Amino acid sequence: MDDDSPLSALLALLSIPVWLAVPVWVIAVIFKLLSVAVPGRRPDWRLDLLRWSAWMAGWAAVMVYLLGAGSVAFSVHDSSSGADSTPAQECRDDFPPGVLVGQRAAYVPLRFDCVLADGSAHPSSALYFWANTCVVGLALAAVVLGVCATMAAGRGAGGTR
Repeated sequence: MDDDSPLSALLALLSIPVWLAVPVWVIAVIFKLLSVAVPGRRPDWRLDLLRWSAWMAGWAAVMVYLLGAGSVAFSVHDSSSGADSTPAQECRDDFPPGVLVGQRAAYVPLRFDCVLADGSAHPSSALYFWANTCVVGLALAAVVLGVCATMAAGRGAGGTR
């Protein structure tokens, strides 16, 4: 995807409010952890914490994905707009002139690759590897926590503790 598509513009715009949501998410996690640590908790605090943690891990996965997708979208935009924009600056910094012929982007998995004259592609940044790893890890954690919460709720409803 080497052009400025509507998807690129949408993902770039969606990544901006996520930058504002990340501190709110961090503050919510800190307050929840503090509420668990203080005395006077509700009797079902463990189940509540499991459910809440599953939701927060899921939201974290979405936020990390949107931040990475926004980064890809901004790179696509920068590499297709204005004078001296192609090849992308991220690619020009790593390869000598004449070796680089372009770039390509993908949103699943997140990537922005530099395409060389021999047809091979190299990642423009290690950020996308780490973003993809975090998204998968957080999504997996959300699923595991959700399954654990469901099992704990079922066990508690059956009366066998």
